[in-house]
Amino acid sequence: MKAIQELVAYFERRGRLTPIQVLKLLDQGLLAGDAPANMLDLCDQIGATYYFRLTGQATGMVWGTDVYTGDSSLAAAAVHAGVVKDGEAGVVKVTVAPPLSRYQGSSRYGVTSHDFGHYGTAYRLSRV
Repeated sequence: MKAIQELVAYFERRGRLTPIQVLKLLDQGLLAGDAPANMLDLCDQIGATYYFRLTGQATGMVWGTDVYTGDSSLAAAAVHAGVVKDGEAGVVKVTVAPPLSRYQGSSRYGVTSHDFGHYGTAYRLSRV
């Protein structure tokens, strides 16, 4: 699954895949795997993109706003980012981001994220 995601991300970044083509791959079950609890093991390469199936959760530890620390709960960060609602199943796009020197917490969509200083890995979420 990781190899497929890397290929799709490669072609998507170069404008070779349209959003409709990505959605077709998702509909066929060829692109999105089950989401991990966090992104710690997948934040090796900045710019890497992953597609995951998950169910949003309003509970879980989250640090940051819009850019989250790699150890933030993926399901809770997805709710905080407004990508899915609490209890809603969906597919999210996760992009590995450059680490920030400081992560600002906030409250959104029923999830409170926390401030944190420098953390070595980071990611951002978007809708598919």
